[in-house]
Amino acid sequence: MAERRPRLDQPNLPRRLRVAVDQEAFGRLTERVARFLGTGRYLIVQSFLIVIWVVWNIVFRNGSLHFDKYPFIFLTLILSLQAAYSAPLILLAQNRQDDRDRVNLEQDRGQSRQSIADAEYLAREMAAIRLALGEVVTRDFLRSELNRLERLERGDE
Repeated sequence: MAERRPRLDQPNLPRRLRVAVDQEAFGRLTERVARFLGTGRYLIVQSFLIVIWVVWNIVFRNGSLHFDKYPFIFLTLILSLQAAYSAPLILLAQNRQDDRDRVNLEQDRGQSRQSIADAEYLAREMAAIRLALGEVVTRDFLRSELNRLERLERGDE
């Protein structure tokens, strides 16, 4: 029995296998992997495993436990696969970091522009206050004028 389309005015699209991937979760995973690949712990563990691999295959070279002959081609294959997957993961993590840096830089620029605008506004307000205070009678000026008038009334001047 043929499946019915839900709407006849829309084309029947061929079915494709689609995998739903949460981009944010995948990005966080790549960042964690990239962070781990850049640690000394990872380098020590990887070096330790390679040494064990080589020693194992040299010691058991004639026995049934031997699984990789001297040029260690299987080890080379594994390390090549590891490099082939780790390089894109590191690049993905760097791209996400670049995106975050770009957003942070834009926010910093916006805050800087706002700070400059606020400083200019405050400078204009302070200049206006200084001009207004220049026209206001100060206490010292008022005292000196009162003293001068008092002396005039007494006839001292």
